[in-house]
Amino acid sequence: MTFVIRAASQADVPGILAAELDAGRTSIAHADRFAASISAAVEDQARVVVVAEVQDDANAGGGADVVGWAKTHCWDYADGPALSGHYLGGVTVRPDFRRLGVASELTSARMAWIWERAGHAWYVVNALNEASLALHRRWGFREVARGPGFHTVTFDGGEGVLLQAARPLS
Repeated sequence: MTFVIRAASQADVPGILAAELDAGRTSIAHADRFAASISAAVEDQARVVVVAEVQDDANAGGGADVVGWAKTHCWDYADGPALSGHYLGGVTVRPDFRRLGVASELTSARMAWIWERAGHAWYVVNALNEASLALHRRWGFREVARGPGFHTVTFDGGEGVLLQAARPLS
């Protein structure tokens, strides 16, 4: 099974919402607010939203579904040790497509987008999220600070970790 990773468009917002609902990361009660937020992110030139579509014999005729998505944020101000810059946002992969490299491919696409624009990338995560920390090590993310929150991200029931990676030298 192979995946196509590409920049999202407004036409992808329903598929992104479906993936988010399928993964249990939002609820029907919050669906409209979530869709509006993703729609705004897709239009924001300072950010990127990417989607993953599966490409196999079942989708040979087109109409592939969104099986994962991810985004970036751009903060134009510092928040303590969390400097201004491009930050990786969340990654969501539908449960049936996890552990197949989708999150890695989505992260590669976002990192390439950031490297075209900046010398550093930032990322915040709950300190207990070992899977996410392990995924991001391959891009050279290193811990900068720990705390209850950075920018608008807070960590209920855990401590947050702020990480930074430098653009690799060619």
